[in-house]
Amino acid sequence: MRLLSLTIDNVVLIEHQVLELGSGFNVLTGETGAGKSMVVDALALVLGGRARPDVVRSGAREAEVAALFEVEPGSRVAARLEAAGVPCDGELVIRRVVQAEGRSRAFLNGKISTATQLAELAPDLCDIASQHESVSLTDPATHLEYLDAFGKLDGLRDALGERVAALGEIVREIARVREAERDRAEREDFLAFQLREIEDLDPSPGEEADLESERARLRHAEKLQVATQGAADRLYEGEDTVCDQLARISSDLDGAAAIDQALAPIARAVEAARSELADAARALARYAGGIESNAERLAEVDDRWFRLQKLLRKHGPTTHELLAHRSEVRKQLDQLAGAGALLEELEGKREQLLADVAADCRALSRKRRDAAATLADAIGRELAGLGMGRARVVVDVSPVPGSSADLPAVDGARLTASGIDRVEFLIAPNKGEDPRPLRKIASGGELSRALLALKRVLAEKGPAGLYVFDEVDAGVSGAIAEVIGRSIAEVARHRQVLCITHLPQIAALCDHHFVVGKNEAKGRTTSMVRRLGDEERIEEIARMIGGVKVGEAARRAALELLSVKK
Repeated sequence: MRLLSLTIDNVVLIEHQVLELGSGFNVLTGETGAGKSMVVDALALVLGGRARPDVVRSGAREAEVAALFEVEPGSRVAARLEAAGVPCDGELVIRRVVQAEGRSRAFLNGKISTATQLAELAPDLCDIASQHESVSLTDPATHLEYLDAFGKLDGLRDALGERVAALGEIVREIARVREAERDRAEREDFLAFQLREIEDLDPSPGEEADLESERARLRHAEKLQVATQGAADRLYEGEDTVCDQLARISSDLDGAAAIDQALAPIARAVEAARSELADAARALARYAGGIESNAERLAEVDDRWFRLQKLLRKHGPTTHELLAHRSEVRKQLDQLAGAGALLEELEGKREQLLADVAADCRALSRKRRDAAATLADAIGRELAGLGMGRARVVVDVSPVPGSSADLPAVDGARLTASGIDRVEFLIAPNKGEDPRPLRKIASGGELSRALLALKRVLAEKGPAGLYVFDEVDAGVSGAIAEVIGRSIAEVARHRQVLCITHLPQIAALCDHHFVVGKNEAKGRTTSMVRRLGDEERIEEIARMIGGVKVGEAARRAALELLSVKK
């Protein structure tokens, strides 16, 4: 993860500037007031910092900063972008626009975003160490991760996290079962009533259609008997019926067909019709003979039909759905009957898993305390080399306070996915002082050097791809400046670094040197940043050594500093 370019438009004194950083150690120098801090302010702005109207260049309608980052596939940044629905193909463009009246807009790869989303991404992209900027290393929420990375405890923490997640799921399942158990008697009675209603009726698939048909026959028995018997009489059983007339017509046609064979098919058709009508008449007579008005059977059918309709309105609309509901009710009753056994089984699993998790938490805590002592010693040695030899460092590992609604406590501490520990880096810059959190160190120079010491020790551990050091050289001598510079250079072996410095000892150690200068034209002052070539670097470092007038002695000193680079 690294910053490829930073484009700044209309930010305070910067009208337009494109800064293309290289890998490794980048240095930004320039005279006091030239605008070096504006670059850091612009970077902080694009990373979700507060948008203030005074950041907009006088006379401009809006200020804009765009940062192009290289993003590694599979990184946390890539995962966060994917979760937010932001397309990312190895690059991320963050754009922040601030209007003169103070309103701002943010964009991630062209998709509109919020300052909060930028701030969430910021710790994985850039870490700014400055008197004026908050940084991820001053946030205690990040300290446990740094300590685990230093002590190579990430694997143990991740394995513990999986067990804690499993424990949380069991705890939630127990709560669900207990809730069901509290309502079990009432629920069981309700389900049993439903099952009795259905089983008392004992419907069969499709029965609603059969009942509808029988009910209609019984209610209209007389009408059906009259209609069918009358039809049978007219067709076949009465005097001069339709079948008698067709028989005579058929006989006449048979005689005619003996004369003309062309009439034979017609005669056969008439005879076939007579035969079919005779069959139909006999069927109607049988139907009419079977029809009877049965008030008792009608009452039975009506009663069953009404009971079935009541159940279908509740659980239908057909008997297929009704019978499916009966099966589901039986299943739920079986589950309720076994709820007590299930709860006992879940509680047994919870106790066993809690015992395992507690043992893992205690073991991880011991390892963290051992690693914390080693890390504190390492940071202390780094601070001594940076001119803060009287500083005392404490990596405090303490129980997580509070309680969790989902997870039980372990040894009185709140259980989290990372264990039961809260980690915070504390520093007493001077002898006799109590160690304080990093964010409460008053001196910008002390804070910057403390953060440099941390980053030097944790150079390969931090998530951010770019480290920015501002005012890290405040109030230090030349000898200490060289030590600070070499420490930054060591960090730059693992991370991209941008350092704003006034000291030639630090500037001489960089891989890429940029200088900020001011120009005046048409009554306006503009700050510009440019990359220096080898000869220009000699002049700039000589200026940093000798002041405004650069003499040969200053040039020789600059050459000497550059000759011993790394």
